[in-house]
Amino acid sequence: MTPSELVKRWVAAFNEGDADKMASFYAENAINHQVANLPVEGKKAIHAMFSNEFANAEMVCIVENIFEDGDWAILEWKDPIGIRGCGFFNVKNNLIVFQRGYWDKLSFLRAHDLPIPD
Repeated sequence: MTPSELVKRWVAAFNEGDADKMASFYAENAINHQVANLPVEGKKAIHAMFSNEFANAEMVCIVENIFEDGDWAILEWKDPIGIRGCGFFNVKNNLIVFQRGYWDKLSFLRAHDLPIPD
């Protein structure tokens, strides 16, 4: 599976809100670093992160572009309420080993009526 094919499947699982399926895309020692947050390290912690996020907000990822370069896939996305972002996925042996995402956390929290940290 190519990195871009994996990311397409990742988006489908994300839109299902399925944390178990989401975790299946990650290597045991993967790192997911959404730059608005501290890095999340390890498949179990990434699963917990997605479980928590899906419980707190209804999220939808609409693909605008997917680019591929070697073992990297780059996802440019938006959601129905106007938030945009991008994610970088390093894929080895058909698993995500590193992910970094860029998006506006304050806009996300406000849009979902979630608490804004001090």
